[in-house]
Amino acid sequence: MSFVIGIGLACVLLALGSAGFFMLRKDNKDGQARDKRMARALAVRVGLSVALFLFVLVSYELGWIHPTGLPIGK
Repeated sequence: MSFVIGIGLACVLLALGSAGFFMLRKDNKDGQARDKRMARALAVRVGLSVALFLFVLVSYELGWIHPTGLPIGK
């Protein structure tokens, strides 16, 4: 399960990096294509983050993952 969550986090970071790349990239045109690609990459990042959060919630409810908790008072 941690492998799936790790892959999801890597995809989120990849989308964030691509948005930063499109933001810093020089364009010969007016920059409209660059802005659209950056906005799309950021939208993908938000979508992946929400999907990963929902996946963690569903896997907890289905019993696929269990909280370990912190030892209190020991």
